[in-house]
Amino acid sequence: MPLRSDWSQRTCSIARGLDILGDPWSILVLREVFFGNGRFDAMKARLEVADSVLTKRLAGLVESGLLAKKAYDDGGRTRQEYVLTPMGEDALPVLNAVTIWSEKHLRAPSDQAHLSVIHTSCGKPTSSADTCTECGERLTAANTSWHSRSRSEQPIRLSTAAGKGAAT
Repeated sequence: MPLRSDWSQRTCSIARGLDILGDPWSILVLREVFFGNGRFDAMKARLEVADSVLTKRLAGLVESGLLAKKAYDDGGRTRQEYVLTPMGEDALPVLNAVTIWSEKHLRAPSDQAHLSVIHTSCGKPTSSADTCTECGERLTAANTSWHSRSRSEQPIRLSTAAGKGAAT
């Protein structure tokens, strides 16, 4: 899913990664799925995004292997929700790094506009994207929560890859 051009064949690993993860809407879609919000209408409402933009990003993330579709019954018909794949779950340190960098360097517009990365196992916030700075344990979706004051008073456990006991 290229932004401006196809960087998928570049010799630079950063360029190849940005070919998939370099689009802000794609990162925000992944954020929603990590929060357990994988249904189209719920993502659309939370992101305040046009159908066409969300449809394109979801298709790209599925095609790239970061998300998969999972059928669910909405009470009248079978619909699709989006869940993380192991490859998508491996993007967690990228989202954590953006969060931690933003919290450190960018002014939040309100007290509610903060997001903390919490190592659920020890209950402490961390300032590292991949390792708990309190206890040293490696961070995974299974042992990490995000605390977004605009969403909840309590930290929210992250969803894990499909088939690995996804949390909601």
